[in-house]
Amino acid sequence: MANIVALIFVCGLIRFAAAEPKDTGVLQDFQHIKQLRSLGFMFAEQVLNDTTPDFGLQQPRLPTQEDLLCLSDWTQFMTALKAGQYWALKMIDSWGSIPSGFLTGNVYDLGNFDECLNIRKEVSLGRTIRGKYCFLSVSPGKMLGLDNSIVGTLSVKTATCFPASCSAAHMNTFLGQLMKQFLNSTIPSSSMSIVESSCQTDEPEPWDGLTIFTVVILSLMAAIVAIFTLYDYFFCEDQDKLPPIVKVFSARANSRALFRVMENKSNPNVIDCLHGIRCLSLIWVVYCHQYTIYTMGANLNIFHYLSWSESPYASFIVHGFFSVDSFFFLGGMLVSLIALRSMDKTEGKLNVPLMYLHRLMRILPVLAIAILVYIRLMRIVSGGPMFSGGYMGTSVCESTWYWTLLFVNNYMENACPGHTWYLSVDMQLFILSPILLISLYKWGKKAAAGIFVLIVLFSGCLFATMMVNNYSMLIKNTNSEATRKLYLATHTHAAPWLIGFLFGYFLYLNRGKKFRLSRIAVWSGWILCLAMIFTSIFALYPDAKWSGPPLSTLAESFYYTLTRVGWPLALCWVVFACMQGYGGMANSFLSSPLWQPLSRLSYSVYMWHMFFQEINIRSVRTNSYFSDYRVMLSFWSCFGVTLLFSYFMHLIIEAPFSGLDIFLRPKSKVSAVINEKSDVVEAHRNEIEESGTSNKTPAD
Repeated sequence: MANIVALIFVCGLIRFAAAEPKDTGVLQDFQHIKQLRSLGFMFAEQVLNDTTPDFGLQQPRLPTQEDLLCLSDWTQFMTALKAGQYWALKMIDSWGSIPSGFLTGNVYDLGNFDECLNIRKEVSLGRTIRGKYCFLSVSPGKMLGLDNSIVGTLSVKTATCFPASCSAAHMNTFLGQLMKQFLNSTIPSSSMSIVESSCQTDEPEPWDGLTIFTVVILSLMAAIVAIFTLYDYFFCEDQDKLPPIVKVFSARANSRALFRVMENKSNPNVIDCLHGIRCLSLIWVVYCHQYTIYTMGANLNIFHYLSWSESPYASFIVHGFFSVDSFFFLGGMLVSLIALRSMDKTEGKLNVPLMYLHRLMRILPVLAIAILVYIRLMRIVSGGPMFSGGYMGTSVCESTWYWTLLFVNNYMENACPGHTWYLSVDMQLFILSPILLISLYKWGKKAAAGIFVLIVLFSGCLFATMMVNNYSMLIKNTNSEATRKLYLATHTHAAPWLIGFLFGYFLYLNRGKKFRLSRIAVWSGWILCLAMIFTSIFALYPDAKWSGPPLSTLAESFYYTLTRVGWPLALCWVVFACMQGYGGMANSFLSSPLWQPLSRLSYSVYMWHMFFQEINIRSVRTNSYFSDYRVMLSFWSCFGVTLLFSYFMHLIIEAPFSGLDIFLRPKSKVSAVINEKSDVVEAHRNEIEESGTSNKTPAD
């Protein structure tokens, strides 16, 4: 959800750029900004001119200990600066200024973060002055009385550095005095201010109980895995006869299962092309999130997003939400297909509590650890000018984490972490799946007809919601209310899931059957499939123009509703064609055994990719440049680090906890699982039995 808010913020910025005026008055306004020059040197000049701030001490109140301490350190700083001491000059040198290019969206001057924080000067016995880095929010137009001009609407953030004993309130007082002397007038407080939450020092924050708990849990699990791995390596010669507990916790055994590559058609119950579909959708998800998070950084040219969003290439990113429908389709299909096969063996019986328990054991531990790591360890493992406060969703997580663990956070105003809303939607659909499974098994095609009616009803509900509320999902019209009701609500994603569910029932009924299709039928199927895919992605390209005529609500409602049905239907053909031998090059690519390791690791990649994306974009020391190539470079570096970390977390959290379900099965089945020489059946059973944790990979 935080990503969506950021995207809406960026939309507001580029709407401003789209309304750029044409009059020549802009030149005159822009020339006024030259007066501000470098804020750091202005600051130094005033200090050298014996400008001593009172920090509010002249007000009718007694000075506090903090006031006196700040004034003392400030006096030491002034003396050192006049004497040309190195540490005082570094404090001025680390300041930013009014950034160049702010008319193209450059609203940050990051100064020199590390230079400021590394300042440490002992001025007396037991007394050391340290640097404190803060962002100063500046509205140049308001300062110069240009509120009604294009310059007056801009606000920038520039770096400042001053003694750590001084608070933001102290510095706001002094900066107000400074600008009053410089401009010979009193400036509004809203035009220049420092917020304490933007400030950072080199003093590490003390670990609270939850941080210690997180580190202890991770260390304990790593130690347990290490012990069982060593036992496996030195004392277990026959890998086919590993004790159950060793098989669950050994990194050696879990790595072998993760990286084992099986040949196609090694098991008729495995649908090989699903690995490729899952992995391509995962990459699409991460790539789309990379664009979203990149726009939140200190970019030199954020207004370039305006022209970029109108390009054909941008359609792949703007409409990346179709990857969500891909995973809903896979989830619904695998739930029905595997569960119905299992019900055949149990004469229609379905152990619903055990089914839910298996699902929770596979999903909940990783989700709980992810919440802890995001809100407690991100601020420990990284830092930077824009990293004050750690994870941007910390305050949301601290107040709403239990909604995430209850799988209802998609109906909250903000999700924690933001991309886990998908888990809630998928879990809610999974909880309802036993009703549909039992109905299908008992009443067959009659129940299937009822599910078809549900698809029509949910689609009609989505269409009516857009029409009645005049909602739009175009990037130039999007808003948070429309996003919550059209994108995050469970019923709006029910249609793709139910289509997958019905398709799984179709595969169950026709298992082992070979369909003979003519060449014309095969070519027609692929043409219609590709037409649906590319229409879904590019249909709104002509309406992406910011200056173009608005798209009617009726047209957009039809588009959004029909593509929600058409996309999973296109995937139905892809899977069917690949299974029946009509996939050609598509089947060769999607069914490549090389996809299998990433497919098994995809749940961990989904959980951790935004952790590293946020770290990378917020820990930068200099401004970046927004372009497709720069985003692509950032994506591959982030994806590589995410894979390594996901592999580690898979070994110490995901695999051990999900492997514990072998102790919940009947003993006869436990023995069969332990001695299974091929992990294909087990991998698909684990992925699919509870709709597959590797399917949890959405884009928001």
